[in-house]
Amino acid sequence: MLALPKTNLDSYIKYFFGILIIILLTSCSEEKVVGFLEGVGEVTEKQIPEEIIKERSEIQKIASLKRVNRSKEILFGDLHVHSTFSTDANLWSLPIQYGRNEGAHPVGDACDYARFCSSVDFWSINDHAEATTPRKWKSTKESIRACNAVSLDKKNQDMVTFLGWEWTQAAVNRNEHYGHKNIILLEEDDDKVPLRPIASTGTGSDFIRGRVPLFDISEGVADLISSKEDKQRLANFAVFNQEYKPIPDCSGDESLWDEFCYEDASTPSELFLKLEKLNVEHLVIPHGNAWGIYTPTGQSWDKQLSEVNPQENRELLIEVMSGHGNSEEYRDFRAVIINSDGNITCPESSKDYQPTCRKAAEITYKRCLKEGNDSNVCDKKSKEIMQTFAEASVNDRQQIVSDTTMEEWLNAGQCTDCFLPAYNYRPKGSVQYSLAKTNFDNPNQPKNYRWGFIASSDVHSSRPGTGYKEVYRLKNTDGNGPSKPEVAYALPGLSRNPDLQRFSSFLTTGGLAAVHSSGRSKEEIWSALNKKETYGTSGDRILLWFDLLNSAKGELPMGSEGSVDVAPTFEVSAIGAFIQKPGCPEFSVNSLSPERLDKLCGGECYNPSDERKIISRIEVIRILPQISEGEDINNLIQDPWKVMNCPKNQDGCTVQFDDPEFINLNRTAIYYVRAIQEPSLAINAENLRCEFDEKGECIKVNPCYGDYRTSQDDECLAPNEERAWSSPIFVNKISKTANSSGK
Repeated sequence: MLALPKTNLDSYIKYFFGILIIILLTSCSEEKVVGFLEGVGEVTEKQIPEEIIKERSEIQKIASLKRVNRSKEILFGDLHVHSTFSTDANLWSLPIQYGRNEGAHPVGDACDYARFCSSVDFWSINDHAEATTPRKWKSTKESIRACNAVSLDKKNQDMVTFLGWEWTQAAVNRNEHYGHKNIILLEEDDDKVPLRPIASTGTGSDFIRGRVPLFDISEGVADLISSKEDKQRLANFAVFNQEYKPIPDCSGDESLWDEFCYEDASTPSELFLKLEKLNVEHLVIPHGNAWGIYTPTGQSWDKQLSEVNPQENRELLIEVMSGHGNSEEYRDFRAVIINSDGNITCPESSKDYQPTCRKAAEITYKRCLKEGNDSNVCDKKSKEIMQTFAEASVNDRQQIVSDTTMEEWLNAGQCTDCFLPAYNYRPKGSVQYSLAKTNFDNPNQPKNYRWGFIASSDVHSSRPGTGYKEVYRLKNTDGNGPSKPEVAYALPGLSRNPDLQRFSSFLTTGGLAAVHSSGRSKEEIWSALNKKETYGTSGDRILLWFDLLNSAKGELPMGSEGSVDVAPTFEVSAIGAFIQKPGCPEFSVNSLSPERLDKLCGGECYNPSDERKIISRIEVIRILPQISEGEDINNLIQDPWKVMNCPKNQDGCTVQFDDPEFINLNRTAIYYVRAIQEPSLAINAENLRCEFDEKGECIKVNPCYGDYRTSQDDECLAPNEERAWSSPIFVNKISKTANSSGK
């Protein structure tokens, strides 16, 4: 696999002495609490009892046989998990935060949480590469190996853990922005994995590496903390933010084999090239491209598709949803309009969407009138602000209309009819748009993305698979904020930004990745991921099958590509998730100490009853990838294309459908399905909790704050239709020429 590493002595010396200086600097004053570098944590050396695993498999087999005759088992996991080795996760774990005064959340916690709290079948660690040091990478590898070592039977593991990291790319300029990607590795041994992760450049790197004032924890904040234990954590964070600064940037052809330098890649193409040179088994999973919290306005999949050939990289899967919101759905609204000359204007508002540039103008106009100015003067000023706001970067917008409250913005900028949408939604970064868009730079070889689907949590507290119960909003989501007003005043970068405050109302317990696997070994799960026999759920463990019944090669499962010379016929089967019982199962209680069970799980674990939730309907989405540059995307994404209601049956639902239009379309068509469950309560399902007038317009919001302004006892619950998204099936038409020639 990898060539033997060549230790770069100069880099090692610089790194060693850099760490030494940090230790000396933080130890020079006896009056201050001395910070230290926090470790990777302990892994509990107990596995889920074999009889529990067998029972789960048997229960699923009995349920599935009522719908389908399949030998593969559906396994559930989380391929997007952060520990406090990630800068943002560490920040959110500090005692100055409202809901996370629990100390560090190391990688070892994630292993125990996955095994004994959420009881997922597989998960991966994905700490930000930008904050990963040689020490942390070494510790992470050891912890992942320890987590997998608990399973004694490698062919039938109680839980599988994958090593990985996140490439956290972001840029203020839309032409330099590509978005975040998780890298998942098959192997975990030192000689079969990179010497350290490949990081990103740009504003994402600056944020994670603590180069922005957001991470400056001042003496004034420390004075607001009373206990020595809490002061210790603040001191540890200061040391954490210094550890990676002495690490020199990599350079030269041998940089990939030097573990004591900082390796980065500015673009996906550069990332894929370096991964190819490393010759390691890997998957690259993009996520969050529709997230407006950091994605520039006007950004789309177009540029990335033109630069990267999807058939030649390892981007086989995409994250449809996480705890930071859903990125699936396309809409025709825009935050700004950019014409062919690059000129930017603010769009008109519609019934379902108000651009934030329009709301900025509205706020400015009202303030101007309140100051006693003439309406004409205020109108002119508001239009100027609207244009300036439309042209500004995400980072600069709050300075244009200053000192606003999040309530003033109501629900501007949000997708009001999307399912659990990401904040400040970017439709051209959605999964549906990426599937419909075609690049015609080479007319003889047009390019499309052909993803399989997963969902994940993107949790930042070492809690894989948080969606098993809708409890503990401030533990099981990333919602957080200052613990009290004094902290808020001392940390303006964290507490006075309306975007960050509004964002908390869009954070959920997150989703799950599901695979149709031949077995429970790491290799079998990896094989299912590579075949795209995957689907995502919004957190509930819904069972889902989706097949093309009449391809030229016979029956094909979700994630496949097939050809037909007649109308394609499909079958969908779905079975609802188990209703949960309170508390934790006996094996969890017996495996962890009461203190650890309380810290990690809060006394609430995955604890299924015998009763299932009801599948209410199946929705079919049809997407027709562009076959010419000028085709209107709005007409190519048909959502929903078909809706089939299901009988109220705990045993689930099976439906068949065909597409009689397919042959005359004379083009490739993409089909995937959503299995929708009956409504149940979920955290932040109503986002900003709007109060509507008789016209259906939002006139007041009741945000679910992540800080002291919303009670820790308020879970912000609202009715929600949990769902599962199948991976698409890509269907091509068999030409008459191919048939007549016997091909």
